Amino acid sequence: MGKYFSFQELYELRNSIPMNVLIEKELDIPSKISEGFFRFLCPLCNEFQTAINPKTNLGRCFRCEKNFNTIDMVMAWHKTGFVNSVKYLQTILK
Repeated sequence: MGKYFSFQELYELRNSIPMNVLIEKELDIPSKISEGFFRFLCPLCNEFQTAINPKTNLGRCFRCEKNFNTIDMVMAWHKTGFVNSVKYLQTILK
């Protein structure tokens, strides 16, 4: 089975869509600003013990200790596989 997506395509999807915009505007995941940090409802453990690092564009849940890039977040929230999650993110970039 060949590759579906190039390294460059995946890199762009992980870094061109700001994580907070994806969470708040595209996926409509419950979120809030708490103690000066953007918090979101973890799609795995349903807790708000989360944060986003804008420098790396990664989300982190400190309760279940899971890191999320944009693809991981779509996979977890929509409960879809990798390919469908990448295709979803491609529609956002267009």
